[in-house]
Amino acid sequence: MRKTRTARSMAFLAILGAVVAQAVATASVAQTDTADHRVATATVRNANGATLGTLTILDAGGGKLAISGRFTGLTAGFHGFHVHAIGICDPRATDPTGNPAPFTTAGPHLDDAGSAHGNHDGDLPLLLVNGDGTTATATVSDRLTPALLFDADRSAIIIHALPDNYAHIPTRYSAAGVPGPDAATLATGDAGGRFACGVIVRG
Repeated sequence: MRKTRTARSMAFLAILGAVVAQAVATASVAQTDTADHRVATATVRNANGATLGTLTILDAGGGKLAISGRFTGLTAGFHGFHVHAIGICDPRATDPTGNPAPFTTAGPHLDDAGSAHGNHDGDLPLLLVNGDGTTATATVSDRLTPALLFDADRSAIIIHALPDNYAHIPTRYSAAGVPGPDAATLATGDAGGRFACGVIVRG
């Protein structure tokens, strides 16, 4: 009986060892694969300089990029989330009247075709932030390319203070008597101020 139990224990340990070895090997391959396909990253910070998380951009193949990130320190609810056209994140930036306007140095949404908001190359799905201030996002885009991200002035990722309506304002609504979205909505989706920013860098 004791020999049988010992044999069973030895067999169990052998199987367990094989499973662990396979898991380690799979994890190593996954890490290598991620590193090999990494196009860009961005460390995202708020206007006080606190790090909220990291954005990662991978080559998903077929002319597509996979964009993912995990962030914390945000207010609960939906937040606009876009790639902006200039890779400068200045938390001390001001508007033309001299009032504080953090991260306006990142310029408008990244776009190569002069499209209205909702069709910008840099438009990404909203972030849904949990009650504890955390969120995670993952999407695949065929609009963004390394050439767009790393043009002469590079690019940045912005988390906005408010939700983004993607300029989806039907003509049954009006602004100043004109049906549909106004100019500000067409540009930004009414996503409000820029809460956090990260310069997108290679690798």
